[in-house]
Amino acid sequence: QVQLVESGGGLVQAGGSLRLSCAASGTIFSINAMAWYRQAPGKQRELVAAITSGGSTNYAGSVKGRFTISRDNAKNTVFLQMNSLKSEDTAVYYCAADISTTWFTSLKEYWGQGTQVTVSS
Repeated sequence: QVQLVESGGGLVQAGGSLRLSCAASGTIFSINAMAWYRQAPGKQRELVAAITSGGSTNYAGSVKGRFTISRDNAKNTVFLQMNSLKSEDTAVYYCAADISTTWFTSLKEYWGQGTQVTVSS
């Protein structure tokens, strides 16, 4: 069994910072890519940032330069440092990870339950 649990969400003022964490636990053989998605009210879910096991990153244009994704492979944890927050960053943030639970199984995408980030103006 694999679980992803996000933490660090909350209410912040525009221009402030917030750091999200997502820890994967359970039976894990390996983790490939990890990512953060978000879904704002009235909008579809979008990819915010992704990071491979080797550390390569990709960001949505709207957050590039403000957000930083990182990971601690030893702890199976991915982070999202969010700086210079804007009201349009308000959304439920979800973490996702491609995980294999055994050496002979292929990677499967797992999702966390989400954490609310609200940026007030």
